[in-house]
Amino acid sequence: MTQQAPRYFALIPAAGVGARMAAAAPKQYLPISGKPMLRHTIDAFLSSRLISHTYVVVSPDDGHIDAIAPNGPVSVLRCGGATRMESIRNGLQALAGTIASDDWVLVHDAARPGLDAALIEKLITTVGSDPVGGLLALPVVDTVKRSGGGEVQTVARDGLWLAQTPQMFRYKLLGEALAAATDPNLVTDDASAIEAMGLAPRLVEGHPRNLKVTLPSDIRIAEMYLAAS
Repeated sequence: MTQQAPRYFALIPAAGVGARMAAAAPKQYLPISGKPMLRHTIDAFLSSRLISHTYVVVSPDDGHIDAIAPNGPVSVLRCGGATRMESIRNGLQALAGTIASDDWVLVHDAARPGLDAALIEKLITTVGSDPVGGLLALPVVDTVKRSGGGEVQTVARDGLWLAQTPQMFRYKLLGEALAAATDPNLVTDDASAIEAMGLAPRLVEGHPRNLKVTLPSDIRIAEMYLAAS
């Protein structure tokens, strides 16, 4: 019997409230370049021929998602939790029996609207043969300072990277890693949960356009990258 080739699925946790944006609606629904931020994120995966299906995890009482999620290639999972990690765990559990253990899951922040098909393809083609998985990231190019106890120290930037998303791991491995993740100070993203198992995810150079929109000033930066697409 011929073994089925692994498939690639997108999982977007979008149950956050975006408190630092100080906006009336959750930040993933704020307009950027004429459409909600989350729709840009969804459209990035819809533009990729490599993604089999896209899942969006929202809170059970989300009243915005139905107006922006297209039917068919996108499924909404109303099982979001109090934290990003909880939403991802719940989403993976909801997909039990739908996704095979060796299928790949690309977890992507809803507030990174600058993702595009080229970055998705770069991640998949680079990581698809890796035994662990990997993520988009940017090498640190600025001088890094550490401040504490009234002192300032320069930190060597060699080998330092800024993690982005998507972060791509096999369905079974990711579920096991997140289930074992109990310390929120050590496990701050999906890759750190994998690292806590003693594994080393592959770092794939991303792009500044894939920034995370956190503060109101980030919206204009995201719009500039989108306008240049």
